[in-house]
Amino acid sequence: MPFARLASATTPTCHIGLGLAAVGRPGYINVGRDRDLGADRSVNALRTRTHELLDAAYAQGVRYFDAARSYGRAEEFLADWLKVRPDVDDIVVGSKWGYTYTAEWTTDAERHEVKDHSLAAYERQRAETDEVLGDRLDLYQIHSVTPDSPALTDKELHARLAEAAAQGLTVGFSTSGPAQADAIRAALAVTVDGEPLFRTVQSTYNALETSAGPALAEAHDAGLTVIVKEGMANGRLAEPYAPDALKTVAGQTSLGCDAVALALILRRPWVGVVLSGAATATQLASNLHAAVVDLDDDQLDRLATLAETPQTYWERRRGLPWH
Repeated sequence: MPFARLASATTPTCHIGLGLAAVGRPGYINVGRDRDLGADRSVNALRTRTHELLDAAYAQGVRYFDAARSYGRAEEFLADWLKVRPDVDDIVVGSKWGYTYTAEWTTDAERHEVKDHSLAAYERQRAETDEVLGDRLDLYQIHSVTPDSPALTDKELHARLAEAAAQGLTVGFSTSGPAQADAIRAALAVTVDGEPLFRTVQSTYNALETSAGPALAEAHDAGLTVIVKEGMANGRLAEPYAPDALKTVAGQTSLGCDAVALALILRRPWVGVVLSGAATATQLASNLHAAVVDLDDDQLDRLATLAETPQTYWERRRGLPWH
């Protein structure tokens, strides 16, 4: 598995990855985005920003980079960076299929992405990803599986994914929504010729949304690498938006709310990689301080009070505007 490379890495930040959702397209649902990106969100501006983030992340020990077909031009930006950095041969590159980007580089589109977990969508998007990333792709995940996703029951799709795995590609899935735990457990039961199909799971888990934790622990125990996304709750756990309890703990540590929020996740024994979704180099540097945050029992108890019900969390997330 490609994630075995992280097991041998010696940098304290090797288990923090960089997700490119926020910089691969002009519109996204992170709060504070207008401040972070400003007015110039041209292709060239975001390509330059992405490359600056990738340079900074690699220099500071980050070794996992995460994209998706629906992240605008994230795969393209990542591939361009890899071409000018031939020395970068110790990283893991992941992407996802299952959503098509439809906003045409605008922030006010009626729909920014369209979901399709069919075999035809996989074949089309796999070809697109291969054209961009080629043999640099290590991990390909089904994007945002829910319990009713046809990707959990489509045997022909499973067979094609198993073929890709046999050829050396790691196959995984990501989850979203209030029933993440159910989706994770259903995916763990998917087998091809008696062997588990999926080797990684990428799920939302943060101080506000902890419901997938037990299922992610089960996935880890089953041998899957667990990747945590949206550890910052789309900016809701960053200053100045963070809840008071998080601000209090951050003040005690003399580090940012973001570092504390990500450190809370890194403490979970089942976590393999926690993604930073930074849009600026300053945010990234602050996020990476998570690797050195030490939280005591009182601070952990204080942070535990922040958890919302899954229904409340995902309803609030659905209400976030695309900026």
